[in-house]
Amino acid sequence: MNDSRDPVARIFNSAVAASAIGAAWEIGILDVLNQDGVLNLPEFAAERGLHLRSTSGVVRALASVDIVETINSKVVPTEHFAEVYRTRSFFHWLTMGSGELFRRMPDLLPVANRKGDFYQRDSAAITFSCREMNKFCYDPWFWKAVNRMESSPVVVADLGCGSGERLIQLLSRFPDADAVGIDIAEPALTEAAAATAKAGLSDRITLVADDVLTMAARPEFDEVELLTCFMMGHDFWPRQRCVQTLRRLREIFPRVERFLIGDATKTVGVDDRDLPVFTLGFEVAHDLMGVVLPTLADWESVFEEGGWVMREKHWIGVAVGEVIFELEPR
Repeated sequence: MNDSRDPVARIFNSAVAASAIGAAWEIGILDVLNQDGVLNLPEFAAERGLHLRSTSGVVRALASVDIVETINSKVVPTEHFAEVYRTRSFFHWLTMGSGELFRRMPDLLPVANRKGDFYQRDSAAITFSCREMNKFCYDPWFWKAVNRMESSPVVVADLGCGSGERLIQLLSRFPDADAVGIDIAEPALTEAAAATAKAGLSDRITLVADDVLTMAARPEFDEVELLTCFMMGHDFWPRQRCVQTLRRLREIFPRVERFLIGDATKTVGVDDRDLPVFTLGFEVAHDLMGVVLPTLADWESVFEEGGWVMREKHWIGVAVGEVIFELEPR
């Protein structure tokens, strides 16, 4: 049946609903619906100390784009709910983590304004979103690569460690190893420190506040044998800086035997009207930030010059051309 609703109103309502999805995930609406298949809105709001009218507004925004429907104060999912739930972290990344970036879009366009720290994002919200993205965009392929390793590393290190989840998982896989997490965002490291303490791993995980692009060698890096970098490799670019960064990582991690880079790649040959969920937001956000997103071919062209050999390539392509490269030092 044809949808007779005003297409412009649909665009506007979808923008409101995108924020509502991120909020509904944070406060637990999506998880309750996914688990129980129904949510009593007044009871839910009362149990969690939420303002009922505001919470009802969030649900109404979801209903406006057919994600849920409300029947006598009870909220139930529609046929579209499952896919929204699967991709909930994309919406959270867009509206909660990068909302300020898009709100200030007109201010970012004049060249004169693009100096210093000319944009802001919520690093804690980005960390929250990316932890979930990792689970379905990268983890199945990541663990396949890790489980093929012939021996256990003495020390593992994660560049852009965010919440520390990957390091905690790696130490569970390698119970005799220690770990180092490096991130430039202090809020992310605060979350990682809390997660590390909760897991009882504070004595095995060292957290370092530093910029991966400029950091110098440290004693903590000397014994690292497994190096990982997920969802931040595009920050290495443009090309010459990427080559230099790859060379420098080879020098400051002198004992690395395996380097796993998992990242998005730039869309090639897809019409803008056919882009899947998340791709447009991710690529436009990086355009606004002035970050170069490499294509798959761009990545493959830098490894040898950067001092690495590509042992394996795992093409994922869930939303933004995700790929994992298994590298060894050349």
